[in-house]
Amino acid sequence: MKKPIAALALALMSQSALAGEAPKWSIAIHGGAGTLDPVQMTPERRAEYEAALQQALDAGAKVLAEGGSAIDAVKAAIIPLEDSPLFNAGRGAVFTWEGTNELDASIMDGRDRSAGAVAGVKTVKNPILLADTVRTDSEHVFLIGAGAEAFALEKGFAVTPPEYFATPARREALERMKAEKLSALDVDLKFGTVGAVALDQNGNLAAGTSTGGMTGKRWGRVGDAPVIGAGTYADNRACAVSATGWGEYFLRVGVAHEICARLRATREVDALMADPAAADDAMPAEVAQYIADAVMADVKQLGGDGGVILVTPEGHALFSFNTTGMYRGRATSAGVKEVAIFGGEERASNTPDH
Repeated sequence: MKKPIAALALALMSQSALAGEAPKWSIAIHGGAGTLDPVQMTPERRAEYEAALQQALDAGAKVLAEGGSAIDAVKAAIIPLEDSPLFNAGRGAVFTWEGTNELDASIMDGRDRSAGAVAGVKTVKNPILLADTVRTDSEHVFLIGAGAEAFALEKGFAVTPPEYFATPARREALERMKAEKLSALDVDLKFGTVGAVALDQNGNLAAGTSTGGMTGKRWGRVGDAPVIGAGTYADNRACAVSATGWGEYFLRVGVAHEICARLRATREVDALMADPAAADDAMPAEVAQYIADAVMADVKQLGGDGGVILVTPEGHALFSFNTTGMYRGRATSAGVKEVAIFGGEERASNTPDH
């Protein structure tokens, strides 16, 4: 009988070491998915988005290439996206119906499945850092609103004034929504949630997600991004996932955990069915891609739009989305380094990255 599936990721890394292979690392990022129109994407606008994605990707890849942890790489990649007004997170967050910016974020470490999340915070520049502090420096997983901000103050976070988050484009979207009696989907042509997933050289996985939610959200609405298992999940035995899209549907499917659970179950079945004398086989990228696509198809069947990024213990960095585009990028120790916006642009999204 083969070794327990819980040890599979470590076994794969050990085999690489015995074979003299260099340690692998991998990272994928996203800046939101949605109904993106290539005709309306000017060369200047495209270059602006690609530069912002590349900056975030480079920041995360640098951590991994230098032997840093997956959790640190995820934070390093998300911070520039939160700081950019181009994305619906941090500085570029959308407005609530009341005209405020409420921020949500979550992060998870695949080593021990420790997790931290915050929702409805208004004065924290980088919510992903507060979510990670909840993970490492509290007995809780999820803090919201005033309580999360009180925790932030106690832990030394500076108070960021509301005007920092307020951008003209997001204010105009709220005003247009109210004046023309539109839905959030009519003004949010893309879900600008940001996220990152990573595999480090020690074989550990991590995932993180950050968002401002949906334009005109009311009554303290919270989507999937800060919910562990819906918008974010990481487990060394399976994968790391970050989602972006219509949160109500991602919550109902439990997208991030669903993908990881199916991957883990597939590994367990393969382990039970394999020849005990045979060596452990790594999961092909095509299998992980199929599972991610199947879960996203489930979301679409219910009526939801969006996408996911995922990284596997083998180092496959993959995307799946049911929209016309998703701001995304990936880099691996094998030399893959690319950013893309519309469907089919990356050179090898369905092939192994090692």
